[in-house]
Amino acid sequence: MDSERLGNADETAESRSIRRRPLLLASAGALVGSSSGCLGGDGSGGDGSDAPAAITIPEGATCDVCGMTIRQHPGPSAEIFYAEQEPEGHENPARFDSTWEAYQYEFERDDEGWEDVAFYVTDYSAVDYETFEDGGDTLITRHYEASSFAPVTDVTFVVDSEVKGTMGRDLIGFGDESDAESFQSEFGGSLTGHDGVTPEVVAGLGM
Repeated sequence: MDSERLGNADETAESRSIRRRPLLLASAGALVGSSSGCLGGDGSGGDGSDAPAAITIPEGATCDVCGMTIRQHPGPSAEIFYAEQEPEGHENPARFDSTWEAYQYEFERDDEGWEDVAFYVTDYSAVDYETFEDGGDTLITRHYEASSFAPVTDVTFVVDSEVKGTMGRDLIGFGDESDAESFQSEFGGSLTGHDGVTPEVVAGLGM
């Protein structure tokens, strides 16, 4: 996918449908203390008070898995902060241009003994988003502002729908479960929470 396929909603690609969502009054950096069953850390923002808040993905920042410039392409984003370690070449958080790559990275780092203290994904219930057709694919807009992120334990994912991100089939998160159900009804896929995302699920996604 080339750099012309940008993630913002004002793109020239033909619009297929638009979902308008009000911004959440609470910051998407609000943290919860729920425990994750599949990650080494709690994957949700730690114990709440000490965990770092989500940040806006900087201009020019690249994905820590595929190396693509995140803000130049459509689809969900993710950020992971670690307690003791840092991603190669920059400070925390590790950042990603797809949700499935974030999970892949985290599973690998978990095997190496890294502990995540905060894991954030795009919350499509918190943003005005658009799906659109480009090159025969149905894509979804990119949102990289700090306010667009939610702790990974706070969202319901639509998995493997017909709507793709930068790196193909993905997990698209919604803070409001009813939004996830509506999206699934229109675009297919299955629903799961954070604890249902396993290496096997991730292996089935992508291009």
